[in-house]
Amino acid sequence: MKYFQFLITIFFLFWYGCNVQTSITNWTNIDYAGDDTVAHKLDIYLPEDNKSSYPGIIAIYGSAFMANNLKNHTYQVLGKPLLESGFAVITINHRSTQEDIYPAQINDIKAAIRFIRANGNQYRIDTSFIGITGISSGGHLAALAGTSGGIKEYTIDSMTLDIEGKIGDHTEYSSSVDAVVDWFGPTDFLIMDSCGSELVHDVPDSPESLLVGGPIQEKHEMCGLANPITYIDNNDPPFLIFHGDNDLLVPYCQSKMLFEALQKCEVPSEFILVPGAGHGSGLFEEKYFNMMTDFFLEVLNKN
Repeated sequence: MKYFQFLITIFFLFWYGCNVQTSITNWTNIDYAGDDTVAHKLDIYLPEDNKSSYPGIIAIYGSAFMANNLKNHTYQVLGKPLLESGFAVITINHRSTQEDIYPAQINDIKAAIRFIRANGNQYRIDTSFIGITGISSGGHLAALAGTSGGIKEYTIDSMTLDIEGKIGDHTEYSSSVDAVVDWFGPTDFLIMDSCGSELVHDVPDSPESLLVGGPIQEKHEMCGLANPITYIDNNDPPFLIFHGDNDLLVPYCQSKMLFEALQKCEVPSEFILVPGAGHGSGLFEEKYFNMMTDFFLEVLNKN
C-alpha cells in the first residue's frame, strides 16, 4: 500500500514550517519522561513581552502516527499566531507506531501535560490554563486528551487499557486540559473507508491499523478505546474543530461525528467545515489561525 498522499502532506507541513519566521526558542529538547529518548522531548516558546508567566498551549504534529520527532514543524505552523496572542507554546514529541502501539501515544501526551503542570513555575507557564491543539493524527491525540481527562483505565467488552499511563515522574498531577482545537483529526477508524476516504484505512498497513496493532476491522475494541468519542461526557473542555470538505485522507465525517457527540453531551463546541479544503491545504491560513487564537482567548477569559 502506498501512502504517497500522506507523504505529500508531511512534506507540505515541513515546507510551510521552513518558510515561517520563528520567535526565539526559550527551552528545547526538555526530557518530559526522564528516559532521554527522542520521542519524549518537548520545546517551550514564550512570547517576547517578558511577562512573569503565560497560559500554555500544547501543540502536537501530524504524521499518521509514524514519526517521533516533528515537534519543531508543529511550532512553525501553529506557534507564531499563538505566541502573538500571548500564549506559551509547548511542542511535544511522542512515540511512533514503529516504537509502540496505542495507548503509548496518548500516554506520552498525558505525561507531557503532567510535566508542564508540575514544572510550570520553572518555565513561566501559568498552569491554571493549558490548552491543546494538533494536526491530523495530532488532532486525534489532542481530541483524545480533551475527552479522556480524569480517566485512568477504560474497558470495552473484554479489553481494558491504561489510558493515563505511568510515564514520567509526575503521575500525581492532572493530565486534563482546558480547551481543545482539533485540526482534521480522525476519530472512528472503523468507518473511514465508508465515508469518503480515497486512502484505504482497513488494510493491515494503514496508519490506523499500525496504531492499534492489526487490521482495524479485526480490532474493534482497540479502535473503540482509541476513539475520542468513547470518552465524551459533559465535563469535557470546549472544542473547536477544523476540517476541509475535500479531505480525501481523513474524511470530514470524522470531525462531524465528534462534533455531534460533543453537542449531544452539551460540551461547548464549534465545527468549522471549510469548503474546498483538503488534508491541510486551504486550512493553514490567517483566517483560521485567528479563529483558533480567538477561541483559546475566549475560553481563557471565561476561566
